Amino acid sequence: MKSYDWIVVGGGITGAALSYELAKKGFTVLLLERDAIMQNGTRFSYGGLAYWSGTTDLTRQLCREGIERHRHLSAELDADTEFRELDLLLTIDAGTDPEKVAANYAHFAIPPQLLSVAEAGELEPLLNKSAIAGALTVRHGHISPTATNIAYCQGFLRLGGSREFAEVIGLIAEGNQISGVKTVQESYACKNVVICAGGWSRTLLKAAGISAGVYFSRAEILETEPVDLKLRTLVMPAVLKRFELEAESSKIEVDFLWDEPGKELLPPILDSGAIQFNDGSLRIGQLSRTLSDLNAKVDRETSETAIRAGIGNILPALAGLPATWQDCIVAFSADKLPVVGEIGSRPGLHVFSGLSNPLAIVPALAERFANSAAGEKDWAIELVSPNRFA
Repeated sequence: MKSYDWIVVGGGITGAALSYELAKKGFTVLLLERDAIMQNGTRFSYGGLAYWSGTTDLTRQLCREGIERHRHLSAELDADTEFRELDLLLTIDAGTDPEKVAANYAHFAIPPQLLSVAEAGELEPLLNKSAIAGALTVRHGHISPTATNIAYCQGFLRLGGSREFAEVIGLIAEGNQISGVKTVQESYACKNVVICAGGWSRTLLKAAGISAGVYFSRAEILETEPVDLKLRTLVMPAVLKRFELEAESSKIEVDFLWDEPGKELLPPILDSGAIQFNDGSLRIGQLSRTLSDLNAKVDRETSETAIRAGIGNILPALAGLPATWQDCIVAFSADKLPVVGEIGSRPGLHVFSGLSNPLAIVPALAERFANSAAGEKDWAIELVSPNRFA
């Protein structure tokens, strides 16, 4: 049985970026991904890079490093990630005090600018001005998540990395030391395992008897084929209900519900927004649920109706477009910070997950993780260690 320095579980953008960075350091790396055709959170992401949104020394530093990596990533990986910068439009619901909403962003690294209703309409002509009291705007990074994921994987393979499509069903242990993983078909040996499975990370860790502060929501969107209309901005609500949903559903008082089948911790929420990609296709969303069962079934028709009604209020021209309903599992943590590093109680087991808004900082965090794996002490990795939830 071949042995690797690192086995990375999960081939979304976090796993692909981390595999690439570890291979750059000269480690032998095996990347294991369940699906040959991506159906994960990376695939259905808006692709936004909120590099302006840091609120602490840690998050500001990671955002600065992350956006610089993104600006040069296409050249480094010799593949187009479709990086660009565009205007983010954060809509403020009619009847809401715009100044009060703007004040909530004052501590961000780059506070968004407050716009009047008329100014918001000039920035985004498709906007329904009667539905808002104003808006906030800031320059925002954007990539194609799929193209970036593929670019990272190709770069990883050029460095001599190995990738296989197989579902991981368990970890191999020698005493307390993790020494490999089991898939449906075979076993693989390694010195280190890192779980990068997004919302599925919690289940894999739980199977090993570990609780690391990682949770998951189900995100539901509509996806269109390329269309002729032009959305100039990335539109999202200024007050994102998803963050409140994540905070409430990860409180210690309700933590036990995550391990009970068939539970819905809180009612679903809708954050109406949309982004148009370079090819003209749109992603429209987002409805979010906190369901304890990863494979829970939802009423697609009801979900699609709600998403269309929500976007119809803000961007009426999008509401009737032919679209396909899609859903995915999205990871988040109990304190909004990534969960990255070695599990102190299980040598050889690491996690790289819990990033509910990951794309801006993944390149920087993956590089720092690889540096730490090579023996460099890193203050940022120490701050996001999963051991804070021990």
